[in-house]
Amino acid sequence: MFSFMFLLLLVPHVLFSSTHVAVVSPQDPVLLIGSSLTVTCSLSPELGLHAGTLYWTLNGLRLSSSSYSAASSNTLSVTLHNLNGSRQKSGDNLVCHAADGHVLGGSCLYVGTPPEKPLNLSCWSRNAKDLSCKWSPGGRGETHIRTKYSLKYKLRWYGREKECENYSTGKQRYSCYIPRNLALFTPYEIWVEATNQLGSTSSDITTLDILDVVTTDPPANVQVSRVGDLEDQLTVRWASPPELKDILFQAKYQIRYRLEDSTEWKVVQTHETNP
Repeated sequence: MFSFMFLLLLVPHVLFSSTHVAVVSPQDPVLLIGSSLTVTCSLSPELGLHAGTLYWTLNGLRLSSSSYSAASSNTLSVTLHNLNGSRQKSGDNLVCHAADGHVLGGSCLYVGTPPEKPLNLSCWSRNAKDLSCKWSPGGRGETHIRTKYSLKYKLRWYGREKECENYSTGKQRYSCYIPRNLALFTPYEIWVEATNQLGSTSSDITTLDILDVVTTDPPANVQVSRVGDLEDQLTVRWASPPELKDILFQAKYQIRYRLEDSTEWKVVQTHETNP
């Protein structure tokens, strides 16, 4: 006699339920310093919360209930007046909380100013092979929100617009370096564009020829010796900087000297490339 066993697989029923959250509006507004703003936290009825039990924080600090307004049992607004510039470039965090501290929703506030016209754009080339430029932000330089500075350049009479890619950071962040592929004997137009969420502006255009802004490495292996037994004559010898050896132009050198206790420099001009 055979016994048959039937295996019944029971698949448990899994109940998926949506997570109910509050809606905060407006989301991530961008505002000028001194503006006023009203932000609303709207509750879903399924949360079972009353708007009168909620509270707001700005950058972690609880806001006074005197700035709240309950339009209904499900809606709580907060009004902020005369806003200061954002404390952080990523925006100030305005958050709606339940009575127990749980976060129901939030918004980032970007409060600042449009950029002002960049100033003092200057550039120089090292051994006619590259180009470095620096500038100053306009006004006080602080917009309180992220501001992008872009160094643009193009050949004056032809060629397409290009953007410098090697921007410095830290204290030298208002500068950029173009390492190669620069044309000689043709002037460039160079300018800086400043852009943020509140506006954009550009510096004046600077026109320059690379050869007019060249700086070189200093002469190498400088040697000074007396001429025979003469006490009032010296011979100065040096070697050309290695980076100048493959440049077509003749280098000019200048010798400056002064007496030990004097502040007045005297100058000797020389036109030899290999003294």
